Amino acid sequence: MRVFIEGIGLVGPGLENWPAARAVLAGAAAYEPAPVRLQPVTLLPPAERRRSGMTVKLAIATGVEALAQAGRDAIDMPMVFAASGGDGDTLHETLATLATEQREVSPTKFHNSVHNAPSGYWAVATGSRVPSVSLSAYDASFSAGLLEAAVQATVHDHPVTLIAYDVPYPEPLQAIRPMAAMVGVALVLTPHRTDRAFAALTIDMADATADATQMADAELERLRLGNPAARALPLLAAIARADSAIIHLDGIVLAVTPV
Repeated sequence: MRVFIEGIGLVGPGLENWPAARAVLAGAAAYEPAPVRLQPVTLLPPAERRRSGMTVKLAIATGVEALAQAGRDAIDMPMVFAASGGDGDTLHETLATLATEQREVSPTKFHNSVHNAPSGYWAVATGSRVPSVSLSAYDASFSAGLLEAAVQATVHDHPVTLIAYDVPYPEPLQAIRPMAAMVGVALVLTPHRTDRAFAALTIDMADATADATQMADAELERLRLGNPAARALPLLAAIARADSAIIHLDGIVLAVTPV
C-alpha cells in the first residue's frame, strides 16, 4: 500500500509538539527530556472535561494538532485509535475498588476504563459521527494502528487519521507493565498525493521477528522501547530529516520518501 502524510501530532517528554520536535528528531538539536504538560481539552464541554482521563487528553491533543496541520475537519474524518492499554490511573482505582468489600465501581470510572473511551470523547469534542476503530496489539499497537488506517484509506479512498497513545501506570501495575512516559502520536493519512502532503509511505508486511529500526540517540531509543506509541519515532525522524528511508517496525516495513 502507498499512502501520504498530511499532518503529524506529537506529545512526549521533551517533545512538546511536532514543530518543536522536528529539529531534535532530525539530529539538529539535542534531546532534553522534560515532563509532559498537556493543555486543557477546551473542545470538550466542562462536565466531560472533568471526567476525562489522561489517555483522553493525550489522544485529543495529538489528534487536534495533526488535523490542524493537515487543514482537515475532524467532523468527517474516520479515526483509528491505537493503544496497548488504557487509562492507568482509572484502571488502578477500579481494581483497588474491586479488592474491597464494597466493590462498587463508580460509573464514571467504569466508563473511562473501557478501551474505546478516547474515541467516545473525541466524538463529543469534535461532533464527529463517522466510524472509528479502537485497537490494541501490545507493543505492536502503533504498527497495527498504522496498518489499519492505511487499509481504510486505501479501500475507502478517503483520508483517515491514526492516533496512537499510551500512558504510564501507577504501582503496582507499573512494575508488571513498565511504561517509560506518556507518548501520543497522530498521523493524517490520505490515499492520494495532495498539495498538503509532505511524505509518502509504502507499507509492506514483514517478518515479526525482524529487528526494528532504532534511534541513534540513546535517550530517544530508551523512549522508543519504553512506550508502544513511541515505536513511531524512527518514522518521524526520517520525516523530520526529509530523507528517503526504510523503517522496520513490528511486523511491517515502511519505505518513506519526501514529496
